[in-house]
Amino acid sequence: MTESPGRYADFETLREQALTLRREGLSRRQIRDRLHVHNNDILNRLLQGEPPPEWTKRPNAKDDLRARARELRAAGMTYDQIQVELGCSKSSISLWVRDLPKPERKRTREEASAIARRGWETTLQRRDAERRETEQAAANEIGIMTDRELFLVGVGLYWSEGTKRKPHRPQERVTFINSDPRMIEVYLAWLRLLGVSEDRLRFHVHIHESADVGAAEHFWAELIGGDMGRFGKTTLKRHNPTTNRKNAHEAYRGCLMVRVLQSADLYRRVEGWWCGIVGAALVRDREKRT
Repeated sequence: MTESPGRYADFETLREQALTLRREGLSRRQIRDRLHVHNNDILNRLLQGEPPPEWTKRPNAKDDLRARARELRAAGMTYDQIQVELGCSKSSISLWVRDLPKPERKRTREEASAIARRGWETTLQRRDAERRETEQAAANEIGIMTDRELFLVGVGLYWSEGTKRKPHRPQERVTFINSDPRMIEVYLAWLRLLGVSEDRLRFHVHIHESADVGAAEHFWAELIGGDMGRFGKTTLKRHNPTTNRKNAHEAYRGCLMVRVLQSADLYRRVEGWWCGIVGAALVRDREKRT
């Protein structure tokens, strides 16, 4: 079956626009958002043959690392020594220099182990720097959030972590609990966006009895503005000494429960909003796949 002339003309027009934007220095993501083309195959066809702008190209630093690793190996260094020197993984070093002769062992096993530990510490530092760089770049992509975006984020956040009506528990209450202070702050910002007044909020700390309960209560009170008058009785979880808990550290503050008073109507609206998000997402997905 052949494509109609109209469809071909539409594609060529879109391709002209895509190429113009590419030559102006826009990235694939920017072109995708500008032209509303979210199918990668179509985007590839639109940009076929057009090189990316220079600013989108990342320098291949590993080419220099590979050359330096081979120099160090030829000078008689071990994988561990090269790892300490360059901060790259031993698996990469192995791929780069495995065709070179193996140097003669000149140190004890204890000395070699000490070098290996230093190499691993260097690798961990490099990975941590890469992780922080990726996180910061991703955070910068968010930019300024609109009220609608916060509204949608809050609905999804509540439906993931908030209490829901169940057949065995038909209560309709807006209650949210989490251990992440930043998630609590986003949730409270969402409630303020919805017009929920501060006097309708009640807070409860949930924490293991073996933790510093007083410090945790002070921490959560400071987070919400220092008003202990809106805190109910703290719920203590019984500590099982046979359980190897991974969160038993100094920064452990338990969880904060946020309860909205007189919230049956709000709960029903949240449930409706979530249904609307699901329906809209499925319609959009079907449209993009056809």
